[in-house]
Amino acid sequence: MKQLIVFDLDGTLAESKSPLDSEMAALLHDLLGILQVAVISGGDWPQFEKQLLSNLPQDDRLVSLSLLPTCGTKFFQYTGGWKKIYSEDFTPDEREKIITALTQALGVADFKVEKLWGAAIEDRGSQITYSALGQQAPLEEKNKWDPDFSKRKKIKAILDPLIPGFSVRIGGATSIDVTKSGIDKAYGIQKLRDLLGISFEDMIFIGDALFPGGNDFPVKSTGVVTISVRGPLETRPVTEAILACLDLAPHSHPADADSMSVFGFAGHESA
Repeated sequence: MKQLIVFDLDGTLAESKSPLDSEMAALLHDLLGILQVAVISGGDWPQFEKQLLSNLPQDDRLVSLSLLPTCGTKFFQYTGGWKKIYSEDFTPDEREKIITALTQALGVADFKVEKLWGAAIEDRGSQITYSALGQQAPLEEKNKWDPDFSKRKKIKAILDPLIPGFSVRIGGATSIDVTKSGIDKAYGIQKLRDLLGISFEDMIFIGDALFPGGNDFPVKSTGVVTISVRGPLETRPVTEAILACLDLAPHSHPADADSMSVFGFAGHESA
């Protein structure tokens, strides 16, 4: 039996920078009563608090939840309160180098943006994030800007050779995340293994950016079973199927063939 389910946040558990809905919150709460759960995403800790934690029941099941903001460059666990376990922060020189290179790459790519909702480049301590329309852009506008990832793939292709000592990944609806080389979601998965004592074979990762260049893609290098989804509407039935197969969720559907295939990864495991 799997012991740990790891989720991406934006585009997987919830829409970009939107709160967890009540149904997804209930499913996560059910999971937390059965096994360990982790959430690893490009957002920083304040986003986790607002988007995720404020919509979960504040009870003793939180001890089974591990949170890894900024693509696993930070790690928080609950011990009556949330405690930061580590943070792989940039030096001032590294920050300056990344922001300079990112600004240069954006100039070369030359994608016109008519309106910004907040800052486009955000320093998250252990991660520099570019959000094309600004950090507070409405979801409707973000979904229209780069639905096929082509704009961000072009920016990434320009940016990669400018900062070869760093990891550049596409995430969210309009964002590009930059972290230290080797400090990415695979690093976070390794930390989960080491700190929780759970092997890669006993984990499942669910995310929406498991394609090459996506910020979930590094997870595949660990050998953890991955399930690719295209948004919360696909994450919900996957989570329900896992609960149904465990036969422990109070309102889950019976464990039929379809739900068994999801938990057994047939037809749902990403290539």
